[in-house]
Amino acid sequence: MDSSSSTLTERIPPQNIEAEQSYLGSLLIDKDAIIKVADIISLEDFYKDIHRYIYEAMTDLFSKHEPIDILSLSNRLEEKNKLEIIGGRSYLVTLANCVPTSSHVIHYANIIQKKATLRRLIGAASEITRLGYEEDEDTTRILDQSEQKLFSISQKYLRQNFVPIKNILTEAFDRIDELHREKANCAAYQPVSWRSIACSPACKNPIS
Repeated sequence: MDSSSSTLTERIPPQNIEAEQSYLGSLLIDKDAIIKVADIISLEDFYKDIHRYIYEAMTDLFSKHEPIDILSLSNRLEEKNKLEIIGGRSYLVTLANCVPTSSHVIHYANIIQKKATLRRLIGAASEITRLGYEEDEDTTRILDQSEQKLFSISQKYLRQNFVPIKNILTEAFDRIDELHREKANCAAYQPVSWRSIACSPACKNPIS
């Protein structure tokens, strides 16, 4: 293996621990935040195992319609024998205190997803490199396997970034309805000229 390949292998995989912490902290301080990002992030997207354990416990609570707070999350992690592994309740408090607001939760989710996609791409590239050294294998089969590995990554990325047509249409119809209301309001308040008032039969003293 040449020096460039060795250097590539020794590099730290793409990750952003602060984004993972901020993401989990946002879910702890805002009970509705998980609804906005549930379709963006999967358990496998987290780089740190402890963050994966925490998010798994959060999704368990969410699926059971239970609150996602420090107390409920601690109890759930303890039931799964993971509370001490993740650093105890004090680490959950740290997560909750690392973000002042949950308004950027989608941004954090996109960062985590991007880093996870890059890690998958690196893994696929390593596997494709290994296949390339199998000189005795059928070239067509190697090409098919290589394409499948890359295709599975792109499909996962596109599926996570997919916006349901229902959501798009709902926003469009809401906007159309808003425009119609604005138009109706404008028609109800048409400007009236002084001359039309002066010529009105109701005026006893017409304005010349």
